[in-house]
Amino acid sequence: MNKLYDHQLHSLYPRLVLMGLETLILIAACWLLLYNGPAIMNSWLNWNLPHGDERRNGLMLFLIVLTYIRMIFTIFYFLKRPLPWEEAFTVPFAFAIYYLLIPLLSLFTNKPLNAWDISFVLIFFLGSFINTYSEWLRDRWKKNPSNHGKLYTGGLFRYSMHVNYFGDCLWVLALAMLTWNLWALFIPAALFILFTFYNIPMLDQHLEEKYGTAFLQYRKSTSKLVPFLY
Repeated sequence: MNKLYDHQLHSLYPRLVLMGLETLILIAACWLLLYNGPAIMNSWLNWNLPHGDERRNGLMLFLIVLTYIRMIFTIFYFLKRPLPWEEAFTVPFAFAIYYLLIPLLSLFTNKPLNAWDISFVLIFFLGSFINTYSEWLRDRWKKNPSNHGKLYTGGLFRYSMHVNYFGDCLWVLALAMLTWNLWALFIPAALFILFTFYNIPMLDQHLEEKYGTAFLQYRKSTSKLVPFLY
């Protein structure tokens, strides 16, 4: 019983640390977008950082808060495996890019919100939906005892082996486009490359070792990342 309790604590502590770091980054994003963050940074670093468009900053922060909520839900509900301490520190570093670097680049845009921004927001919600809904369907499927030990290929995963990653690419791309700053597009491009050449090959190797022929058949008939394309 004590061992079980210790295991639960060791699994909980990294999640709490990750959540705490994510919260601090979110507060920093709020300070940067809505308060005197740019002015203070200018005085500290002798920069000439603009303040951006007030409504665009507010929209950016709203979308970041939604991402934060989804992230916390994923950490404490969808993520069943133990969370290593390395991830407790490396994941917030990645999200600092989304929560801070993208908003920072957005400050250089004084462009008022327009119809194009509505399309970017729709892409953001589409990517968020694909990521969370695909994980939710898989979680429900795995809770059925009759599916224990089987490879999940249903739901949105029938269209892409890593459709949850595809959703991530979409919402990050949407945030980058909302900045109207070309430099921001390097962030979703880097994420796509990271998924394609690091995360996906590593995960595919694990799935092949675990599920064997079932995974090989799944890989042969299903797109890898982008549904119907790649």
